[in-house]
Amino acid sequence: MKFIGYCALLLLFASCSETLEYNPERNFSDQQKSILTSFILAKDSSTIDLPEGHFKFDKSLILEGRIHVTIKGQGKDKTILSFKDQSQGAEGIRVANCENITLRDFTIEDAAGDNIKVTDTEGILLEDLIIGWTGKVDSTNGAYGLYPVLCKNVTIRSCTVFGASDAGIYVGQSDTVLIENNTTYWNVAGIESENSKEVIIRNNTSYENTGGILVFDLPGLTQYGRNIDVYNNNVYENNTPNFAPPGNMVGVTPPGTGILVLATTGVQIHDNIIRNNKTIGVGMVSYALLEAMGGEENTGGGGSREELERQNELDINYDPFVGDIKVYNNTYENTYLLPYLGNDFGKLFLLKFGTNLPHVAWDGLQSPNYFLADGSINPNYAICVQEAEGIKSVNLDAANEFEGLEENPAIFNCN
Repeated sequence: MKFIGYCALLLLFASCSETLEYNPERNFSDQQKSILTSFILAKDSSTIDLPEGHFKFDKSLILEGRIHVTIKGQGKDKTILSFKDQSQGAEGIRVANCENITLRDFTIEDAAGDNIKVTDTEGILLEDLIIGWTGKVDSTNGAYGLYPVLCKNVTIRSCTVFGASDAGIYVGQSDTVLIENNTTYWNVAGIESENSKEVIIRNNTSYENTGGILVFDLPGLTQYGRNIDVYNNNVYENNTPNFAPPGNMVGVTPPGTGILVLATTGVQIHDNIIRNNKTIGVGMVSYALLEAMGGEENTGGGGSREELERQNELDINYDPFVGDIKVYNNTYENTYLLPYLGNDFGKLFLLKFGTNLPHVAWDGLQSPNYFLADGSINPNYAICVQEAEGIKSVNLDAANEFEGLEENPAIFNCN
């Protein structure tokens, strides 16, 4: 009878599976040749004016080696670029080796890979764009909606991004980044900063993703991340089942995650509204723990996770631990009684906490340099949590099979 009662409880509070689908009405006209030509012939300090209408492309639009170019539509609801029939290239728009480029006021849909990819560019503004995939949201969708990588002085503002099988808004290995006033939903990760420095993520709304906001450092890349400030964001109902293709590192993100910090130092998380993320509001974990607890649904071989594991062994300077994290003055609410149970994190939380789930959790894995010679905590590894009374924070003590798990630990009290 106890077993039957327990199963009934799980069924009662389990979230019903919902098909996420977007099928807008489109009336396409053929402007591919003229728009492709405008990209090819674009000169420095010029504007590419995209006309009003719905246009289909079978190849990428590429801008390379240009300075001070604006790509502008007639409005994000008026200029629609579709790559649903793409047969050449992986991106919708690709910008490479440029300087001071602006893209604004249009929609891009259904690229085979990334809807907009920007590489090796200094000065990029992505503003007032709608970026997404039509039809059912699943692992066949492209990886990234907006994807600046190896860039400097990046601004992503007032964009709406949905349907990405990795991250809706992603910045990788980039310096001086501002992500503000955006809306992300139906992605695996709503917003992700990976191995990037001097990043501000503010005033965004991230909901109905697997994870709302991710701050990751991974091995084997050109730089490590630091100095990330995450504040004034509305992060809620990020409970979508993880639909990343098997093998992708983001596939280990637990559904029901508000904000997740992985192996990164120098992160502030403050003044956010974090509501109804079923598993955890704010999580801070080492690279080893997230990889180990990914769950069976995302353990496919041959993907990027296998390569990352190899790079972790080769990258002697990579630090897999979180440190110098400050979590304060956030607002939390969780009306769900149970975490998401299709992932090892959710099962652990149910086992350890029942229906009294924590709002903030650190895995407790400590660097060999966690303590200084005088026995005090190394400030490079301090985890500081200063939230209102009644907010539950935990040290999971993962290194000791969670035996020393501690609620509201004194080590979180930093000056």
